[in-house]
Amino acid sequence: MTTHEFFNSLWKDYIQITPQAEAVRQLFMGKGEEVINDHVAFRTFSESPLNLDKLQAVVESLGYKASEQYRFEQKKLLAKSYRHTEDEDAPKLFISELQVHELSQPVQKILRNVIGQIPADIELDPSIFWRGRLWEMPSFAEYETLRNESEYAAWLTTIGIRVNHFTVSINKLKRYDDIEQVNALLKQSGFALNSVGGEVKGSPDLLLEQSSTLADKITLTFSDGKVASIPSCFYEFAKRYPSADGRIFQGFIEGNADKIFESTNAR
Repeated sequence: MTTHEFFNSLWKDYIQITPQAEAVRQLFMGKGEEVINDHVAFRTFSESPLNLDKLQAVVESLGYKASEQYRFEQKKLLAKSYRHTEDEDAPKLFISELQVHELSQPVQKILRNVIGQIPADIELDPSIFWRGRLWEMPSFAEYETLRNESEYAAWLTTIGIRVNHFTVSINKLKRYDDIEQVNALLKQSGFALNSVGGEVKGSPDLLLEQSSTLADKITLTFSDGKVASIPSCFYEFAKRYPSADGRIFQGFIEGNADKIFESTNAR
């Protein structure tokens, strides 16, 4: 599978549960812009057949190599970023992993039941990133237990292994090359932004500015018959700046990402 085919498949799956993303893309295209992706992000569980190491092998088969590692203490996450070894213009990848053993016993029990439903010999290829939930839907009470401790765990358990967000590269926009302009256009067009820590996360001094919409909602039926509307995915926007050597910064900032994660928090 080529990287072009990979991202096309991801996008098709993504907009099924994130219709705002296609609306945003059309908004920018209507302004004469070409929308180019900076990176995509995925979420997964530790201690599972889909842990970070297992998924890393899949992205390596697409020509990607691990670039940097990150730790989010409060959210109990490890993460790695990946860059393509041959194509500089290929979007970056960001995969985070929930550290199950660091959570409370009631939450661990729910998650281990979920993880136990994933076949140990599951076939891992690029399609794993749009297969969705590979386990039974939890009960609404279990969802609430997860959400009260870890919004990330609640999201992953209900949405599954799917792209969490795409990211528009502001650097590649011609007319809207400033993050404040991008945010203003989005708000004028009726899109709600993640305001945790301010609408703009980061700064030119940190070499990266990011903003994001709030996640769309999806209506799901839980195993106990409860029907509820919960967060699905969101759309992000990133502006990168050159470092002292003149090269555009290609990494991520933990303080920024920590707040971006909250785009899928239930509100």
